[in-house]
Amino acid sequence: MGKLEERVALVTGSAQGMGYVIARCLLEEGARVLINDVNQETIDRAVAELEKEFPGRVKGQKADVSNKAEVQAMIDTLCREWGTIDILVNNAGGSLHTPYKLEEIEEKHWDLVLNVNLKGAFFTCQAAIPYMVKAGRGTIINMSALAGHWRASLAGVQYTAAKAGVEGLTRQLAYDWGPQGIRVNAVAPTVTITGDRMKNLWEDKDQAERDKIVANIPLRRLSNPEEIGKAVVFLASDDASYITGITLDVVGGRYLR
Repeated sequence: MGKLEERVALVTGSAQGMGYVIARCLLEEGARVLINDVNQETIDRAVAELEKEFPGRVKGQKADVSNKAEVQAMIDTLCREWGTIDILVNNAGGSLHTPYKLEEIEEKHWDLVLNVNLKGAFFTCQAAIPYMVKAGRGTIINMSALAGHWRASLAGVQYTAAKAGVEGLTRQLAYDWGPQGIRVNAVAPTVTITGDRMKNLWEDKDQAERDKIVANIPLRRLSNPEEIGKAVVFLASDDASYITGITLDVVGGRYLR
């Protein structure tokens, strides 16, 4: 019996990379999971792969999380088909291939990163919370980053600003909706290699810089995606029933306050 048996989850940006791993970790604990992305082809591929191992417990839906109407339609459809939404994981985002040097960041880069990471999380929370209130329970996990309360290694100020906003959103929603039985937390990884984009960003740094980053991590290694996924499972499960409003650093001790 898994920790999330028969619970209904939405993981945004989950057709590949970190989101895919998180979705898989939730499925392994018994949840039903809606795979979301902006690319139908990657959604179809992810659902087909996961269906082989978790038949009947995976669906997919294309939606741009920065589009309020698409988000609302996605969550309405999910709740109509599966009855409710118990777990929302706001994973969609990242630096989205935007520059990290200040002088190269354009308004369109700033808007893209803030719209997907922060406004997207706001839209999904706004759409999901009424269903959670009706059910009398629910848990939201927002994917932040160490950059949200420290600094970034592979991204620019638009990313750090977006993730700082995600952490503020997390705290306020936890305070506002705790009385209705809804828990809201964030997970903050450090550098984690998931997919070609992160691999390329990491490999673009010279060896001395990569060595310096790893040397500043007490565990002396980067995380693997499954370690982040398991942290999400913990916060989504009843094991974390009295935890809300926190940002859980999954960083190997890199940031010690």
